[in-house]
Amino acid sequence: MAMETSSPVSDTDAEADGAPIAAPAAGADALNAILMADDVAAALWAAVDSGRIDDLVPELPLLRMEQDPIHRHKEVLSHTIAVVAKTPDDLIVRLAALFHDVAKPRTRSFEHGGVTFRHHEVVGARMTRARMTALGYDDEIVDEVSELVRLSGRFKGYTEGWSDSAVRRYARDAGPLLGRLNALIRSDCTTRNKQKEADLQAAIDELESRIAVLAEEERRAAERPQIDGQAVMAHLDTPGGQHIGRILKMLLEVKRTEGELPEDEIYRRVDLWWEKHRDEYDSAR
Repeated sequence: MAMETSSPVSDTDAEADGAPIAAPAAGADALNAILMADDVAAALWAAVDSGRIDDLVPELPLLRMEQDPIHRHKEVLSHTIAVVAKTPDDLIVRLAALFHDVAKPRTRSFEHGGVTFRHHEVVGARMTRARMTALGYDDEIVDEVSELVRLSGRFKGYTEGWSDSAVRRYARDAGPLLGRLNALIRSDCTTRNKQKEADLQAAIDELESRIAVLAEEERRAAERPQIDGQAVMAHLDTPGGQHIGRILKMLLEVKRTEGELPEDEIYRRVDLWWEKHRDEYDSAR
């Protein structure tokens, strides 16, 4: 079977797509008004039907790709609007939902009886940056939305089994956008299959729980008592040994439960512990 592939998309192509149509700033305000409407799906469809979206985001109508009787795939425009409609009331997440599949027409190819959109998130991030810049969005918003688009496919494969390292990498790459990225992923499921929807939400719940547990483990592993073993040995005038490790463990627990204490109080706690346990140490020598 002949293979249909799309041509590679360069940064120059993406920038050409980003040539301003709506006036900067005014374009951003107009798109924001649509996306933050009480009924965002109705507002988006009205903008599509009226042609207004052609002026704001001309890439969007291109998502209404023709259906192929052999290579069946979702009608991407309907899916995109459904995803936006499921997002929380957060402009950044809604913008990311609007653009998350914007590169599918450019990256579509037919292989082995199926349709693929390889690297559409990466290409889409470039297209998003160009279009939002042309619309007059602030650089910070452009950076956040384009990064969410780039990361929007990162969750794929989680249910096949991620190691703790993969979970840490996902959270690290998302950084301060982690909550918004997870909100986008939760919204990017428009199936009518209730079980499939429930399974996806449960998988994201599990991922968020694992991220929280691993973060707490890393936080605790990185904690240190206020003074180190050398300071304890110098204060007690004793060589190293198990008692030093036990004292440091005690001081770390003090820090966790009471916070930072004055240095003289820290050494007082060391003296109290040593007075109580010194006999154990002396008898063990």
